[in-house]
Amino acid sequence: METETPLVLTEHERTVINRRAGSGILRTLVAQAAMAAVAVVVSWLVSGGMAAVSALVGAAAYFVPNALFALRLLLGIFGPVKSNPFTFFLGEALKLGSAVAVLVLVAWLGRDWVVWPALLFGLLCVLKGYVLLLAFRKLP
Repeated sequence: METETPLVLTEHERTVINRRAGSGILRTLVAQAAMAAVAVVVSWLVSGGMAAVSALVGAAAYFVPNALFALRLLLGIFGPVKSNPFTFFLGEALKLGSAVAVLVLVAWLGRDWVVWPALLFGLLCVLKGYVLLLAFRKLP
């Protein structure tokens, strides 16, 4: 019976992997921000100022928690605090929970001014920001 030996990486290989992971996280955030800007501009051109604000709120509902989660991941890659699977899944749950909480808060407080199609368009554009990376073949 053959025993498996653990994978041992050199310091250089770890540095290369960490750099690539960090640049992938940053590229994803930039793509999501670009898609949010597109959603806001398109909403403004199609339906006016309140639609643009609604699209911005929808985009921010997911982008801000995602950016904070990405910051935590980057600190885990390049900082002294290392990530583990539990902190990753906890961060993912907090990210999704806070996005839902923001949307519930907007539904509760913004009944009079929210343009729901624009808000959902902004949210969808940020959620699908990786499509921009696919289009330019820049996936990490």
